[in-house]
Amino acid sequence: MTPNVIAQQEVDTRSWLMLLALSLLWGASFLFIKIAATDIPVFSLVFLRVALAALVLHLFIIMTKRSYPSDWRIVRLYVLMGLLNNAIPFVLIVYATPRIGAGAAGILNAMTPVFTLLIAHWLTADEKITARKAAGIMIGFAGVVVMIGPKAFGGLGVSVLASIAMLGATVSYGFSAVVAKSFRGIDPAVSSACQLTASSLLVLPLALVLDQPWTLPMPGATAIWATIGLAILSTALAYILFFQIISRAGGTNVMLVTLLIPPSAVLLGMLFLSETLSAGELAGMVLISAGLLVID
Repeated sequence: MTPNVIAQQEVDTRSWLMLLALSLLWGASFLFIKIAATDIPVFSLVFLRVALAALVLHLFIIMTKRSYPSDWRIVRLYVLMGLLNNAIPFVLIVYATPRIGAGAAGILNAMTPVFTLLIAHWLTADEKITARKAAGIMIGFAGVVVMIGPKAFGGLGVSVLASIAMLGATVSYGFSAVVAKSFRGIDPAVSSACQLTASSLLVLPLALVLDQPWTLPMPGATAIWATIGLAILSTALAYILFFQIISRAGGTNVMLVTLLIPPSAVLLGMLFLSETLSAGELAGMVLISAGLLVID
């Protein structure tokens, strides 16, 4: 969630290093998901991610003496944001990543700004698509088509369905970006903690009913550590770093991280999961990145 920024701020050396660190944290989330999902079912893994991250962020808020909103009417927006920005996309990402790989998931995740533009054009009066942005959107979609490749036309196989699920997560993020406008003027760390709390309450019943975790064997140590890394590093710490970059470089510049996440996810997948990048996935990454550069 990115607050409104009026003045364009510069990206200094420290901000670039922070952007690189953030891209590694968010790129690592796909690595953690692929590892943890081998032992932990989808809804249970998502619940652990959002609940642990919410706990860390609430501790951060208390330690830094931040204030919670006093208007209880905003709770409805937190629930909506918890659904659109956490629960739905996290479930789809956890389903997709083990099936298409951490690298491919990270590449498709870069479509988030493209769908955000389309949804904002449809639902808002002040964020319409220009000719330049339309060109960037078309280039980005071309990248997705190249990535999925001929498999999309040969029947909906597992990998194609997983790719569609990953794109569904980016669409959900796009809707959440429109809703996020309602939180202007509220500390984003507080809003993130509250929406993560809401998403925890939304996912918990699904995890209990569908996964029945008490009937499952204890996850292995690797899956447990991957879950902790996903919650603490790729969610809670990433949010805190995200807010710090916004304060230094502005909300527009922080979205440069979108270009850095795909190579981070691909590199980590190659190093730790022995994944390989196909020619189609490489071409798709180049096209999606080019589309984002044209857009901004």
